[in-house]
Amino acid sequence: MGISIFQAVLLGLFACLASLPGMGGTTIGNYTLGRPLVGGLVVGLIMGDVQTGIVVGAAIQVVYIALVTPGGTVSADVRAVTYIGIPLSILAIHGQNLDPASAEASSLAAALGAAVGTLGTVLFYGTATLNLVWQSVGWSAMETRDWHRIRRTIPLVDFVLPWISHILFSFVPTVAICLAGEGMVSLMKDYMPMDGIAMKTLFTVGSLLPAVGVAILCKQVITKPIDWLTFAFGFTLAACLHLNLIACAIIAAFFALIKYQIEEAKAARPAIAGASAGDDEEEEDI
Repeated sequence: MGISIFQAVLLGLFACLASLPGMGGTTIGNYTLGRPLVGGLVVGLIMGDVQTGIVVGAAIQVVYIALVTPGGTVSADVRAVTYIGIPLSILAIHGQNLDPASAEASSLAAALGAAVGTLGTVLFYGTATLNLVWQSVGWSAMETRDWHRIRRTIPLVDFVLPWISHILFSFVPTVAICLAGEGMVSLMKDYMPMDGIAMKTLFTVGSLLPAVGVAILCKQVITKPIDWLTFAFGFTLAACLHLNLIACAIIAAFFALIKYQIEEAKAARPAIAGASAGDDEEEEDI
């Protein structure tokens, strides 16, 4: 089983749409088409093996179900995992004559997805870096205070120029790697070692970005000093009890329910007090 040029082009196009907010939007693009669970169906339709695509997508989605991108930093690029990792996993499963629903196939898909996802961070940061160039074009237009130029420039910066970034760092790599097949992963790991200067520089810069994400989150959710205690409680659960995001979310939902019930009780207390006062006045009238 192989991937034709037409199939590779379609995979590259969906890789662009999955990460280009100006087209599909963040909700439709990154949070829908970019998820392995949805992308598995898309890849299966393109490659003519829907069952294997869905099974592989579900297996890989479990690995990245709690993946977040605070501050724009990513530990793994799900765009690459979905539209490069899933096609390569399907090729590997068919090449080794494995049952797509077997544990061996799921382990193979997860391993390939992790390898491609880690390498895909380079593509993610490359896209973000080139997009900064387009943003500088927009800022230059804003500094002129020429509103006619601004109205012409902003759509160009938001919807047209980003396609260049995504074609270079999404479309072209996806098409090339999918056409090369499974051996491309090993080749990329040999020529782009994780301990090389280029990779170390990218990941060092990227490791500083979570501080920006945490600062943005604090600015949005913290309105009183006491809120810092609630905010730190989640980090305590993760650091001391080693709970994952799902477990922390369940605990948070429990405390949210308690707070909701307390607030409901506070709101009901004046109504009860008012009703009691009204009864006393009626008794005095009698």
